Order: sequence, then structure tokens, then C-alpha cells
Amino acid sequence: MKKLVLSLLFMMQFVCAWAQQSASVQGKVVDAKTQKPLQNVVATIEATGQTALTNAEGVFVFNDLAPESHVLTVTTAGYVPQTFTVEAVAGKPLDLGVVSLELDITSEQQLGLITITDNDLGDDNSGSENTAGLLQASRDTYQQAAAFNWGQARFRIRGLDNQYGNTMINGVMMNKIYDGRPNWSNWGGLNDATRNQEFTMGSAPSDYTFGNILGTQEINTRASIYRPGLRVSYSGTNTNYSWRMMGTYSSGMRADGWAYVISASRRWAQEGYFDGTDYSANSFFASVEKKINDHHSLNFTSIYAQNSRGKNSPNTKEVTDIAGEKYNSYWGWQDGKKRNSRDKDVEEPILMLSHYWTIGETTSLNTNVSYQFGQIGNSRLDYQNANNPDPTYYRNLPSYLLSTGMTAHDADSLANFNNGGRQINWNQMYQANANTANGRSAYVLYEDRTDDKTLTANTILRSQLSDNISLNGGASYRHLKSHNFQNLLDLLGGQFFEDVDNYYTGSYAQSDLNNPNRRVGEGDTYGYNYNLYANVADAFAQLKFNYRKVDFYVGGTYSYTEYQREGLYKNGLYPNNSFGKSDKLNFDNYGIKGGVTYKLNGRNMIVLNAVRMTQAPTLRNAYPNARLNNNAIDGIQNETVTSGDISYVIRTPRLKTKITGFYATIENSIKTSFFYGDGIFEGEDNGAFVAETVTGVNKLMMGGEFGIEYNLSSTITVKGAASYGKYTYNNNPNVSINNDALATNGDDSGVGTIDPTTTVNYGSASLKNYKLGGVPQQAYSLGIEYRDPHYWWVGVNGNYLADNYVEVSSLMRTENFFKNAETLNGVPYDDVDLAEAKKLLKQEKFDNFFLMNLQGGKSWKIGKQLVGLFVSVNNVLNQSYKTGGFEQSRNATYGALRDDMANGKPLFGSKYFYGYGRNYFVNLYINF
Repeated sequence: MKKLVLSLLFMMQFVCAWAQQSASVQGKVVDAKTQKPLQNVVATIEATGQTALTNAEGVFVFNDLAPESHVLTVTTAGYVPQTFTVEAVAGKPLDLGVVSLELDITSEQQLGLITITDNDLGDDNSGSENTAGLLQASRDTYQQAAAFNWGQARFRIRGLDNQYGNTMINGVMMNKIYDGRPNWSNWGGLNDATRNQEFTMGSAPSDYTFGNILGTQEINTRASIYRPGLRVSYSGTNTNYSWRMMGTYSSGMRADGWAYVISASRRWAQEGYFDGTDYSANSFFASVEKKINDHHSLNFTSIYAQNSRGKNSPNTKEVTDIAGEKYNSYWGWQDGKKRNSRDKDVEEPILMLSHYWTIGETTSLNTNVSYQFGQIGNSRLDYQNANNPDPTYYRNLPSYLLSTGMTAHDADSLANFNNGGRQINWNQMYQANANTANGRSAYVLYEDRTDDKTLTANTILRSQLSDNISLNGGASYRHLKSHNFQNLLDLLGGQFFEDVDNYYTGSYAQSDLNNPNRRVGEGDTYGYNYNLYANVADAFAQLKFNYRKVDFYVGGTYSYTEYQREGLYKNGLYPNNSFGKSDKLNFDNYGIKGGVTYKLNGRNMIVLNAVRMTQAPTLRNAYPNARLNNNAIDGIQNETVTSGDISYVIRTPRLKTKITGFYATIENSIKTSFFYGDGIFEGEDNGAFVAETVTGVNKLMMGGEFGIEYNLSSTITVKGAASYGKYTYNNNPNVSINNDALATNGDDSGVGTIDPTTTVNYGSASLKNYKLGGVPQQAYSLGIEYRDPHYWWVGVNGNYLADNYVEVSSLMRTENFFKNAETLNGVPYDDVDLAEAKKLLKQEKFDNFFLMNLQGGKSWKIGKQLVGLFVSVNNVLNQSYKTGGFEQSRNATYGALRDDMANGKPLFGSKYFYGYGRNYFVNLYINF
């Protein structure tokens, strides 16, 4: 007993001595206007990364702090962060008192940002898949500049497509298996409901996934974390839509253990910024949580976002010079209204059930089951034995008449494009259908439809193993069934359409030999019809170690991917390799990453991250001609991704700055595209509509990033950002062309019996050191912001963007470029001028440009209601600039391209996308 008492006294003495050596800090966080406590606010000790959440009374507490000076940041979504320097003294608890957070009116920028990302939904050949949507939740100065200032110019951080970033809702992956990209329109218009976000940059550790090299965006829709109240807003803009109404109500956690959130919005435009681009979108969100007890909660989230928009066309310089940058060839007048032939319709609801299990004070488990279903349709015109209805078809343009020897004056005056033929002629197509025999439609409107069904199940573990070590781990499984088919929308006054390919004869022309010579009507499937299946399973584990001077982490992942195609039609060109299920493709992948943060002191630190991983090719790239056959790419391989970055960070109450150097490589990637090419095959008839596959593509991305924010005073803040990169192709990949016409093997009988080889290997393309197209490789921003104590603010920033290039044609950089396809054996041209050839193949660089943006806002408290106004004007100086473009591959040989460029108005010049001119966004909101 004596020994026990002595032991207890000794332990008490030790505890007391230890307690005297540590310090504690606490504070109470309230809304600056309402003075109501704010729950779930995050308080962070910058040097150590320690965090604490406020409770229902708004109080946070830090215990066991080192007795020294600390930089403390208090932040939560929708409020301006507060940063303090606190002096912690051993044995003396420090009470900061009340910490007031002001509503962040600048967060309304997120509402305007979606008008940009909605317009980049992964259209083929857009060259403009920006990363702004991924960054919208970030408070980092550089990343905010990339999203809000440079996003309108389709800037991509580190030159990376958004498929190299992960977007998640409640820990469930939202990137599509088909192309690896998130479809932000699946929750478009629900900005209030999706504001609770976390973002980790690059390969830095995320609590939810192993991640990728661009970063991880996590959207949390758990009902209990939303601030209670009602919010209603009304917005106007002149970008891709004109008006938006939105309302959101959150109950907060009620005494009976229930919490719920509902949100709805509508966005619409009769015509957006570009001609003929109509817009209509309706969105609804509901989240309901039941707190079963202190350890278990269930949450159900449902998201419905229907979106329909008219696309705008990329145009050649000739077309833009004549018709202007807002010109859009996809629409025409019908019954006094503009009708767009290229609509994109998205309707893919998401249902998600989440279980939150607090296993103990230091361990939690989040398990989710998600089901997403619906459809995406991209409409366009189809025609048989009729003229091409595209008003920019090359025979309609002055350059075509000029190429026939006509004078420039006569070509301009006689071209159909300049004589009432500038838009699609719907009436002419209806008339053509009325004049065909037996009611057959010569023209129809159809859509390329994709009906996906995706089931996801995952679980995520978080555990604080000790004071210094934490564990994150998880596993997930995704199953996809993707039904892809051609859906006939409108017969345009006719009675039926023939389900044949009139470029071929006999059985070769049949879309489905099991049902030949079909006549199809509206709502029928025709042309192609197949399913794609995918199974993806992955797991990750991550350990984080946090100490006074150094933090570090290590993580690993494994994934298994399985693809299969199932043809529902027996195609006449591929009778033995189109119907039924293909062999399965299997991919095993691994990844490892790590990082170190060295804290020089409480305000200065050095951060290092590195990752090496492999990943399966996307489903889209696995089957290059999936519409017609089961063929997969020969020797298909995993991508290998390597990335590293190092940063120096300064964080003080007045100055926040970060400078980063980065280096990344992507190896064995694949590019696929479809086009009509001349001079590709030997002989007089050397043109064809083909599928191009470029394999073994290596890319290099390296450069530097810089962001700085300095408070000149309590009301004036200066912000700056810069990005300098080198984004290039890093090797000479292989090019192959699939030509369906080769399936006939020169046989005109129309009787197909075997599946001959339709793929021609063109060898390597000399792409090394060409720039990656469609992204400014230099970007600079400088801005100043004034925030008045009376709750109004105004800001201005200037931005300079440079070194943006056109996306080059791979086929034109193969040896085929120097072969004369009109000769029997493709004999090389004997009159090649190497200097001229170099000039023809030189990559086009777009003009550099300057953008000035203005933002401002004001909020008022009227009774118990908060009324706010946000206004932004982007591109104030109305600068004209290209956001991207691509070389057409139709003139694939030296002679054809030389002759086409000779008169200064090429028939098949590059096509370009243009940014918005002066545009605005106004949002008025009321918080009840």
C-alpha cells in the first residue's frame, strides 16, 4: 500500500509538472452581425497543424500547446478567415474572448464561377477543359487567382486536365469512369448546397482518398453541418445563361435528432453570350440526417440537376473574319425562333446514403452507398443522299471559290456563306424531306445518347493513433453500365429514316445485320448500339506524423480495373466482331506518395510532396471504334504519373505568401479523335472519315507558382499571383488510323464475310517539344481590395496571360506528311522545300492578352434579415482573345497543306474557341 501511494504521488507530481509546461487557448466564435454562435468552425495552429472545432456554443479549446508564440487561424465556409498571433504561457489558460467572423461577400464569386465551368462539359475537341471548378473552395491566393481571374481564359493549373484531379461528394468519387473527368453540371446551380468544401492541392494528403497530381475537392452534404436558416437569391449575367433564381433552407440539428436541407434553382437564357446558345436548367437538392445516438448517424442525399444548352461552334479565321467572334454555325431560324442543332442535355440524378460511425474519441468510420443514373444527349443533324447542311461546309465559303481560280472579289460576292447561307436552313431541310419518295427523310435530327448507371460503395476510416500519428484509409468499389446509342429525335417532317450507311452498299451498309433495312422513326435507336461495362475497386492507406518542427506523411494505393464492350448490333462492316461481348480488359495499378513539412518557426515553413502512380486508361480510350466493333487498342498499357513539388510558405497576420516549384510527367497516355482526312490512303480516292489513335504519349509539365496577400491596413489588401510553366509533349508517340472503308477490302459486291484489318499504323509522330495546346503557360495577376467596416467592399485586378498555343495534329507530324497519296505506292514528294515544310508545321501561338476585372459588394441588416449584393464585371476592357483551338487534319500531306495555305485563306485552317468579351454577374440575396 505504501508503494502504491508513493507511486500515485509521483505520477501526480509528474502530471502537474507537465501541465505547468504546457499551455491552453480557447475562444468563442460568433457571426459579426447576428452575434449568434457558429458551430463547426475550424481553428488551426498554423505551425503544428493542430485543429479544433467549435461546439454548439461556438467555443473551441486547444490544450497541450507549447508555451510560445503561435499563429492561429479561424475559418469556416462563407466567412472571412481571421488570423491572430497568440502568446501561450505555461500554466496560464488564455481566453481570446469573442472572435467575430464577417460574412465573406467575395464567396459570391463561386456563384459566378459556375457560369464558366458549366460551359466546359468535356465537349469533344474543345481543348478547354479548365480546372476552375476544382479550385472554387480554396482560400489560397494563387489558387483563387487561377479560378476566378484566369479561369475565364481556360487556364489549367500546372497544365493538367481536370481528369488528374479528384472531385468527391461525401467521399464518393464523382469523376466519370468513361473519361476520368467530373461533370460539374451534375450538381450545377446548387451552389448553396455544395459550399461546404475542402480542397487539397496537388498530391498533398487528403482524408478521403489517395488522390492524384492535380488535387482533391471534397464536397460535404451532411445535413447537420449547414448553418440553419433560409437563403433566397436572384442573379443576372450575360455569359452562358441570363437569369437564375435559387432558394435554400436548412433546419440545423433539431432536438429530435433530425436535420434537413433543401435547395432548388432555375437558370435560363433565350440566348447566351454566343449566338443561338439557348440555356435551360433546373436543379433540386435534399439532404436528411437522423442522429441515432452519439455514435451513429444516417444521412440521405439526393441531387437532381437537369441541364440543356445550345452549343457554340469553333470556327476558322476566315469564318470569324466574316461573321465575328460570336458567330455560331449550329443554329438557324425556324418559325421566327432560333433553333440550335447541337444541344447538350444532361440529366443524371444522384442518390446517396451515408453512415457516420464515431467508434471512439479518436476513431470514426464513414460508409457510403451511391447510385447515379440518367442520360446525356448530344444532338446533331444526319443526312442521306443530300447536301451537307453545315453553313461553314468548305464549299460554301469564299476560300473554296478562290481555290478554283476565281478572283477574291467574285469569291466573296458569290459564296453561299455570304448570300443568305450563313445559318442552318431548317425550312430547306423540311422542304427536302417533303419532296422525297415514300416519305423518306433526307435530313433528321438525332442525338448521341449515353445512359449510365453507376453503383458505388465505399468506406473511409480516420483514426488518431497517438498524439502525433493519424491514420486514414479507405476502400471503394464502382460498377458502371453505360448504354450508348444513336437516338432519332426529329424526322423534320418526314415519315421514316433508313437505318443504313449510304457510303456503302449491300450488307456493308447495314447498321444491324440481325435487323437489316430497317425504317426508323422518332424515338428509335439506329446507327450504333452497344453497352460498356466497368468494374473499379481500389483501396488506400495513409499515415500522417505531426511534430513540433516537422510533419510528414506516407501513403499507398492499389486499384483493379476491368472493362468490357457488348455490341447490341451486328454491324455490316464488322459482322464477326461487333455483336456480343468482347474479351475483358484488366488493369492492376499501384501508387505511393509522401511529403514533408519543415517548420522553420511558427510563420515560415518548407513543404515537399512527391508521388509516383500508375492508372488505367480511360474507358473512352480503351475502345477506339466502340460504336462499330469490339476492338481494343493493341498492347494497351497503364499510364504512369510522376509528380513532385516544393514550396516555401510564410503565414503571418498581415502577410501570406507561397512560392512553389513543380515537376510532373505523364507517360503512356492515349489520345483519340475523329475527322475526315484527305491524302491519308493511297490512290485517287484517298480521303475517308477516320478514327485516329495516338498511343504512348508522354507529357512534361514543369514550372513555378507564386501567390501573395498583404494587408496594408485593416481595410486594404493587395493580392498577387504568378504562374510560369513549360507544358510540352516529351516524346514521339505512335499514330494509327482506323478506316472503316477498309473493311470492304475493295469489294463492291456488298457481301461482307470477314473482318479484315482496318487499322493502319503510321509510325511515330514528331511531337517532342511541341507545346500542349489550349492553356496559357504564363499567367500573372495583381489586385487590390478595399473592405469597409460598414460592410461593403470593392476590388480590382489586372491579369496578363501568355504563351497559349493551338493543339497540333499528330497525323501531320508523321512520315505520311511527305508522301504523295495520289501516287500508287505513296511516293514521297520530289519538290519538298524543307524550310516551307517547317513553316507549315510550326505550332501557332495565340496573341497574349490583358484582362481587367472589377468586383464589389454590400450587405445590409434589415431587422433579422441580411441582404447582400454582389457585382462583378470581367474583361472590363472588352479584350478579344482565343481560349483554345485545334489544327484540322484533313490536309494530311505536304502538297495538300501547301496548296491550301497558298492563297492565305485555307479551306481547312485551324478552328478556334474564343473567350467572353465584357461580361457581368449580379447577385442579390437575402438570408433569413
